[in-house]
Amino acid sequence: MFSSDENLFNFIVFFILVMAFPTFILCQFFTSPYGKHYTSADSGTTISPPIAWAFMESPTLWLTFLVFRLGKNYTNPLAFILISPYLFHYINRTIIYPLRLCSRSTKNNFPLNIAVTAFIFNLLNAYIQSRWVSHYANYEEDESFWVRFSIGLGLFGSGMLVNIWADGVLLGLKSQGGGYKIPRGGLFDYVSSPNYLGEIMEWLGWALMTWSWAGLAFFVYTCANLVPRAVSNHKWYVEKFGEDYPKNRKAVFPFLY
Repeated sequence: MFSSDENLFNFIVFFILVMAFPTFILCQFFTSPYGKHYTSADSGTTISPPIAWAFMESPTLWLTFLVFRLGKNYTNPLAFILISPYLFHYINRTIIYPLRLCSRSTKNNFPLNIAVTAFIFNLLNAYIQSRWVSHYANYEEDESFWVRFSIGLGLFGSGMLVNIWADGVLLGLKSQGGGYKIPRGGLFDYVSSPNYLGEIMEWLGWALMTWSWAGLAFFVYTCANLVPRAVSNHKWYVEKFGEDYPKNRKAVFPFLY
């Protein structure tokens, strides 16, 4: 079916970009049952959340390292510089975040089918991101590389800080026991899911840094997946806490949505 690596690469990029639309539509009617949306009635086989996160995010590290060394840009310092933010994000998501969960998560309440689906997505996405950076990107003729990289890195770094901070707030509330509480302070005063806002900022920054269809596809799919989930989170908070929940707080984008 695929006569060359380039055909495979282009197909996966196109597939992820196209699948963003049905994903967005589906997420309007169905919220994946993990985290605060977990219900034992319809979740099927479940595993420990730390194991689930480490498993489903793992291709972003091991596959990236395998693919990267096969590219024509493998010896180009710019390729290593460009892939670094991506790796920093996934070192946190694959290793550090699951370790932070270990001390706070004792229940096997992460659906296995969701972990497997996410693993497959990350397998495809890790391939196209690492393949673009290590092989298809043309650094020699990219005169605006450092301008885009600097702007994108600023956005990516800011988003990652927001993402890690928000995760820390939520994990801190969880460690207090006594069920779910209203998170407050910082960006939580403006949106219900600043962790998702941070991740959206990261992959917008990545799309700018790579200036590629692969980066754009990842950003678009991230929005298609996380924006509806942020809305579901917001509705969940409002239904659970009622009048006690801040009325001016938006779902994911401050003052807007």
